[in-house]
Amino acid sequence: MEQKKYFFAVDLGATSGRTIVGSLSDGKFDLEELTRFDNNLIETGAHFYWDIYALYFEIIKGLKLVAQRGIHIQSIGIDTWGCDFVYVDKNGDILRNPMAYRDPHTMGIMEKYFDEKISKEKVYEKTGIQFMNFNSLFQMYAMRKAGNVALENADKILFIPDALSYMLTGNAICEYTVASTSQILNPMTGDFDIDLVESIGLKREQFGKMTHPTTIIGTLTEEVQKITGLNAVPVIAVAGHDTASAVAAVPAKNEEFAYLSSGTWSLMGIETKNAIINEKSYELNFTNEGGIEGTTRFLKNICGMWIYERCRKEWKDEAAANQKDMTCLGHAELIAEAMKQPAFQSIINPDDTCFANPSSMVEAIKQYCEKTGQHVPQSYGEFCRCIFESLALRYRQVFTWLKDFADIDLNVLHIIGGGSLNQYLNQFTANSCGVTVLAGPQEGTAIGTTKKGIGPTYMDKSERSGIRMHDFIDAERFEEVIRETCAVATAKGVPMDADEFIAHDHQDIVTNIADYYPSMCQDMLFNHRQTEIDVLNGKIAEYGEQLGIDTPVCKVLSQVVRCIQGNYDKQYLK
Repeated sequence: MEQKKYFFAVDLGATSGRTIVGSLSDGKFDLEELTRFDNNLIETGAHFYWDIYALYFEIIKGLKLVAQRGIHIQSIGIDTWGCDFVYVDKNGDILRNPMAYRDPHTMGIMEKYFDEKISKEKVYEKTGIQFMNFNSLFQMYAMRKAGNVALENADKILFIPDALSYMLTGNAICEYTVASTSQILNPMTGDFDIDLVESIGLKREQFGKMTHPTTIIGTLTEEVQKITGLNAVPVIAVAGHDTASAVAAVPAKNEEFAYLSSGTWSLMGIETKNAIINEKSYELNFTNEGGIEGTTRFLKNICGMWIYERCRKEWKDEAAANQKDMTCLGHAELIAEAMKQPAFQSIINPDDTCFANPSSMVEAIKQYCEKTGQHVPQSYGEFCRCIFESLALRYRQVFTWLKDFADIDLNVLHIIGGGSLNQYLNQFTANSCGVTVLAGPQEGTAIGTTKKGIGPTYMDKSERSGIRMHDFIDAERFEEVIRETCAVATAKGVPMDADEFIAHDHQDIVTNIADYYPSMCQDMLFNHRQTEIDVLNGKIAEYGEQLGIDTPVCKVLSQVVRCIQGNYDKQYLK
């Protein structure tokens, strides 16, 4: 038996973060979430910032837990959102907290840059990056024009994952995948474009050495070792941009697929060997970002669950202020209410600038619908239905464009990230795009952030394995469950041939859905919530008892799952 190896992953999104331990043994990979925490925007002095020190503190907390539990980790990897950065002075100290990409100081700055520096067409020709006002190029230009003191005194410029790795190791690098989001990097040369760098009054050497995933950045400093109780653990340059790590974990069987990384942002795209930069990609504002092993992620950014999460936060704040029950604001409850509403009453463009960072997302949706002559949502369910349907239709539009760019058939769309758990949105997406949609893994970014940066689920470009459903299948027990189910179904007036089902379903599991966690497994292992066991194996056992049919496997299976569910506090909340 292969000795189990442990890896520490830090996955930071624009709303929350977590630390995770991944374990690898005998070709099986397991994840355990150690800590989860909020990543809050800090508003002060008319600007929005991230607290880089708070994020560092949360990483330290996760590493302390590792030491306390005696887990010997092989490496540490960090992924985050893109575009944002910190300035470091010549003494090695961070100059201020980093400004957040949602800060309004970049509004209108792109147009000024194109007028005053380099044309829009030339910038796209050099970078192939989707134009968004918060791209690093425009953030730095806005700061330069404003006379930002931190910029003027910067010796080094580090993107967020690189800054956190620097705080752990003392070594400054520039990881390729996150650097590619800046709109300063040229994908043809694989390095920063000098013309663009100089256009914002900077020098190439301020960005550090370009580093690709799997490179060792360094080991934990003596200070960090002392604080955490760990030894000199290597910190690995993983795919530092969270979407790059997520795409590395897509359990695709071949290269003929599109992906949708669904979270605060939705990113839909394909993997290509080379950047796609032409008139059409420019016109439709597609982006070319770095992937692992020299690939390019050709994609489009879509404002994703940010709209939903902002609405939900507003409703929670309002309920708390009025001392109202918040039960109805759970994800499951909101989705259930959404599904009760009439379809297509209101449709918004999720990428309209009015949804970027309004003071009230609820009011922004209302105003958009009023302005476009549509029904104005009133209830929680109506708002959620509007958001989910609008996202699905936007996905269809982008997917249609992707098919025109791709030189392969796109018959499968893999949805990864937290949004993959929204089964109704997944179904809306499948309906709108007209293709097979495969959901999961939820923890794609964390998987792509362990094991020297490329993730244990990523084996090679033609065959990705990963977390496999058939790893959980005991062939003998599988057949017994099928025979019990078919016997009960036949007695209930639904004739089912057990032998036929065993032959068909076992082959289907082994060949078609082998690479995925089933939903019950996701509920049990990841989400720590109740499963559908009572209406599945539990119901078979119940009917069997009524009909006088022995169903020992289904009975025991349902009892075991219920027992685990009743002990989550002991099983998972350690």
